[in-house]
Amino acid sequence: MSEFLIWLVPIDVLLIVLFFYLGWFFNNKLGKKSLAATSERSKEILENINKEAALIKREAEQEAQQLKKEKLLEVKDEFHKKKVEFDNEVNLRKQKLSGLERQIHQKEESFEKRVETANQKEKEVRNIEQDLQIQKKNIETKAAEVGKLEKEQNDRLQKISGLTTEEAKQMLMENMVNDARTDVNKIVKEIFERAKAEVKKDAQKIIIQAIQRTAAEVSVESTVSVVQIQNDELKGRIIGKEGRNIRSFEAATGVDVIVDDTPEAVILSSYDMFRREVARISLERLIADGRIHPARIEEVVAKVQAELEEEMFKDGEHTALQMGIHGMHTEMIKLVGRMKYRSSYGQNLLQHSVEVSYLTGIMAAELGLDSTMAKRAGLLHDVGKTMDRVTEGPHALIGYDLAKRYREHPIICNSIGSHHDDMTMESAIAPLVQAADAISGARPGARREPIEGYVKRLETLELLAKSFDGVAKTYAIQAGREVRVVVEHEKIDDIFADKLAFDIARKIEAEMEYPGQIRVTVIREVRKVHIAK
Repeated sequence: MSEFLIWLVPIDVLLIVLFFYLGWFFNNKLGKKSLAATSERSKEILENINKEAALIKREAEQEAQQLKKEKLLEVKDEFHKKKVEFDNEVNLRKQKLSGLERQIHQKEESFEKRVETANQKEKEVRNIEQDLQIQKKNIETKAAEVGKLEKEQNDRLQKISGLTTEEAKQMLMENMVNDARTDVNKIVKEIFERAKAEVKKDAQKIIIQAIQRTAAEVSVESTVSVVQIQNDELKGRIIGKEGRNIRSFEAATGVDVIVDDTPEAVILSSYDMFRREVARISLERLIADGRIHPARIEEVVAKVQAELEEEMFKDGEHTALQMGIHGMHTEMIKLVGRMKYRSSYGQNLLQHSVEVSYLTGIMAAELGLDSTMAKRAGLLHDVGKTMDRVTEGPHALIGYDLAKRYREHPIICNSIGSHHDDMTMESAIAPLVQAADAISGARPGARREPIEGYVKRLETLELLAKSFDGVAKTYAIQAGREVRVVVEHEKIDDIFADKLAFDIARKIEAEMEYPGQIRVTVIREVRKVHIAK
């Protein structure tokens, strides 16, 4: 606005000069007569121009004032904003400084307290050291006095008793040994009873949980299979002319075919479950087909055998998948499937292995061990039983060699080889496999035991318990699950009765093979008899 005012003044001057020049020109041209009129008119025009210039000047000044006010307001607003931002930043920094000051103050107070505590403890340690020095001196003084008194007392005792120091020591040691033996037996008994109660409680809990959570279906396998036929006329076709069909069938399958008076039935007999199953399916297909002759028999038997072998592999895969076991070698999967056609004391081997796998995995999980590896070891523990009869040696060691050959984990190999104590156990999973195997086999109804072996086991159990000194009678009860030992009360006291029970149990473990566990109960009683006449 100031620049506009600067330019306005020269313009006014130029306009005035121009009008004067025009007046002079018209004066000269029009003559002196019109000069006066022109002069008056110029004055009027000049006055108008001056008025307009004054008006323009006032408007310019007012506009300048207005712009000045607006600029001042903008500057004031900007200043106010900057001031507010500055004040906020200053307040924020003040708060941070206040927080740092408080922290420094707190740390200083904490440090001072620690220094004060350390000084106090140092003073206490110095006082304790001084007290210890004083007590040490007192103890040394008293020890010297006790030594003198002990020497004087020993001299007096030797004079009174007539025994030398060595003789008195020997007598004292004998008395102390006898007393210590009794005390040790008591302590051992107490520790053993306490440990036995705790271990028994934990073992019962683990086994009960494992049994409750296991629902494996177990069936007793027989040695014969029965094939139903439509009528008895088919028996003649099965036998064939001069028995050639039945001989070809027995040679191809390796089973015995029994054709007797049983109505509408043919019996297949064999200890090999796989061969018996092949024979059963083959005979059913031959009967359904109607063509029964040696060539057809060999063709059907070969086809059925191939189908069952493929099915065994699928069964092995399904079992491994069911147990959550992965990465198993193909040959091991085949052996697992072959367990379906093996039995142990009438118990199906695959069902038994699955049951042992479940039990081992559950017990391992309860104990915080690797449950997957435990289940794998339980499933493969009897894999040695799947081999042919030509393979010699215990099935546990055969299974160990198989697992090692197909690159199973060393812990699994050792668990397989040691579950019948054929080798030393090297991991915590091995005894779990052994325990699960015993639980599965000892469960009522799981297996059949020949009467001769049962009687022999009871006799061996009674003779083994009777081999200890002081034992009067032994009784094997509860199907060999418990042996009761009656001792002579003159030779065995209450303390040594507990030790006798422990020794008998250890000897049974070392020298006998049995399913489950055997309780040893030692009975010591005194009977006084009087007869009234």
